Amino acid sequence: MSQELHLTAEVTEQQLGFRLDKALASLFPDYSRTRIKEWILEGMVQIDGEVINVPREKVYTHQAVEVNAFLEDEVVFKAQNIELDIIFEDEHILVINKPAGLVVHPGAGNPDGTVLNALLYRYPEIAEVPRAGIVHRLDKDTTGLMVIAKTIPAQTHLVTSLQAREITREYDAIAMGIFTAGGRVEAPIGRDKVNRVKMAVATVGGKHAVTHYRVAEKYRAHTRLRLRLETGRTHQIRVHMAHLGHVLAGDPVYGGRPRPPKGAAEELTTTLRAFKRQALHATMLRLEHPITGELMEWHAPVPEDMAKLAAVLRADAIFYEQ
Repeated sequence: MSQELHLTAEVTEQQLGFRLDKALASLFPDYSRTRIKEWILEGMVQIDGEVINVPREKVYTHQAVEVNAFLEDEVVFKAQNIELDIIFEDEHILVINKPAGLVVHPGAGNPDGTVLNALLYRYPEIAEVPRAGIVHRLDKDTTGLMVIAKTIPAQTHLVTSLQAREITREYDAIAMGIFTAGGRVEAPIGRDKVNRVKMAVATVGGKHAVTHYRVAEKYRAHTRLRLRLETGRTHQIRVHMAHLGHVLAGDPVYGGRPRPPKGAAEELTTTLRAFKRQALHATMLRLEHPITGELMEWHAPVPEDMAKLAAVLRADAIFYEQ
């Protein structure tokens, strides 16, 4: 359950020179400093009418502070020994290659067994970082690269970079139908009015969303795509491709039921029917290191199930070209 929360206060001499998160903890002692940091990072705090999303920002006497947030019941998540495929790690960040079936953050239907629970086990000190350092998410059955902050300064910088679209995320996908060329989808996304599990293109009340895509490989009745996110809305690629009439193969939510091309061999039909998740993989991640400023880039090859699906589709296409 959640409720809207509106708090106002004026910085006093007692908080002069404090970090913003410490000042708010002093001004609003009913709320934990961890919760306050989350509000700051999510852009829910204003100083003299300006949104400030940096917890370490200094405050000064007589500044007007305003908080507009949603008050959620605080939950203490447990640490669990869950294996993580770590691609890169230093004292500030880590990059993981998430497998299919692993949820990123606990929620309805998935109270534990998530990336967050794994992080708390491996790095107990990460409990002091809001959302255990999780900066962005991947859907349960989407695979691939995620960056996680191990410290609050790293998270603050990464969140700011993400909002400024300075982090590049590219995906590999297999969609149903044939694309003639690449393109760009700009269509706002919001919660589906009929099925609340789904998202949908929503011209009224939807959030701005932009996806770029190009054709990587064509098959007889499917297309392999390379996609780049300009924004990061829930289910964005899945919704935008469905909006174009090209649902991702295997997508159980948006209707990616197996549709073998005419005359398909048994292997292709069987492979399509056995593919029970959206064919989507976060294959490349590029960003400036939040502390050193070094430009860094990582790649993760598509997992075995997607590689097999692509190979079988390719063999089918080659057979019918002969």
